[in-house]
Amino acid sequence: MWVFGLLVYSFFTKIETRAKKLRIAAVIVLYISCNSFIVDELFRSYETETIDHDLTTTHYAGAIVLGGIGDVDLRLKKINFTHSGDRLFQTIRLYKTGRIDKIIYTGGSGSIEFPEKKEGLYVQKYLREIQIPDSVMMIESESRNTYENAIFTKKLLGDSLVNSKFLLVTSAYHMPRALAVFKKAGFTNITAYTTDRISGIRRFTLDHLFIPNTDAAFNLRFLLHEWVGYLIYKMKGYA
Repeated sequence: MWVFGLLVYSFFTKIETRAKKLRIAAVIVLYISCNSFIVDELFRSYETETIDHDLTTTHYAGAIVLGGIGDVDLRLKKINFTHSGDRLFQTIRLYKTGRIDKIIYTGGSGSIEFPEKKEGLYVQKYLREIQIPDSVMMIESESRNTYENAIFTKKLLGDSLVNSKFLLVTSAYHMPRALAVFKKAGFTNITAYTTDRISGIRRFTLDHLFIPNTDAAFNLRFLLHEWVGYLIYKMKGYA
């Protein structure tokens, strides 16, 4: 949208020098957005660094898994997982290896057009199909955003459980906002467990440093969404 806006403005302005500068600016913005090295560095500076849980033996009462991990297929009555499905898959492994007692999933429908696409219900169906006992699951399917994730999960757990030792499971780029919101909501004994990290090993190869890559632009939109989201949540007092 930034590039499109700059180009449109450049065609409508009557000052030729300004039009030229706008087009140059559009190219620069497009190049930066598609530069893998720059985008990786932005993610590396923002994504939450956590302890390596695979090298510890700490036991937790449960893992709170944040929604937004797929798209609900209403015809087939199932959820199609996206890259954020890693949140759930890592949590299942934690349960299978005895690291957590409960899988607490929070996520409804964030869609105004399809309010019936309540992720929590379809995640519950999926967990049942892979033989996860109902006694292990706690499902919240009404929340529409991260703030409601925290508030509704707190209600689901109740006062007696809310201060138990929990893992908060979400994507690395989403963790700063999510952790701040859950702590503000009253979770005092919660530990970050990041998944599907976007920033990887720092690379200095020619293609990574200089050649534009559409994957970088695709990833950048998640980071921009988080920056705006965190700012709005701060302004509203959610985080």
